Amino acid sequence: MSHNDIPKNPNPQGKGLVPVLDSLAASRPAINVPPKFIEQISSELFTSLFVLESQFHFKPVVGKPYWLYRQGQVFKLSLISPTEWRGGFGQFVGECQLQSDITWTLILDEQAASDSELMQLIANKRRELDTQLRAADTLEEVLPVFRASLPFYQRVFASALAHSLGVSMQKSGIKQLSYRQAQKLLDCDSSD
Repeated sequence: MSHNDIPKNPNPQGKGLVPVLDSLAASRPAINVPPKFIEQISSELFTSLFVLESQFHFKPVVGKPYWLYRQGQVFKLSLISPTEWRGGFGQFVGECQLQSDITWTLILDEQAASDSELMQLIANKRRELDTQLRAADTLEEVLPVFRASLPFYQRVFASALAHSLGVSMQKSGIKQLSYRQAQKLLDCDSSD
């Protein structure tokens, strides 16, 4: 058999069905996620999707800090902090961290928080999610179970996020409710 007779690897990145399923299973939280109500769910869903819709080409690790940058309308998540990045990578937006329940946190940089254009862009994205939440028959419909538009790692973590938030909503009894019904339930609980 010559070198030319050896078949080329049709899947050089190892992202066939089995590795994808393994990645999905591994990314789902093995911890016991707490029940969460609608305001926390919508906030965590928004922040997590905001981070996951940014560009990155690495597998995030729970508890490790990452840094979000902006170039025009494009957001990029980086392993490199602004103090380590000499040339800069656009506007520093803030520090992100993947939590053990597969939700993301974002601590906005002070300068970014005072940038009215950036804050308007974030507010517009939040309004889009709120519109989706209000239009859905159930909260479960809005969860990012499968987003074909996302690259590999973002898609895997979006699916894990949907699982985590779904379990939290199930424990809270709001998974099959509409956004308005879940808000009413929260209003009734807070008035007791």
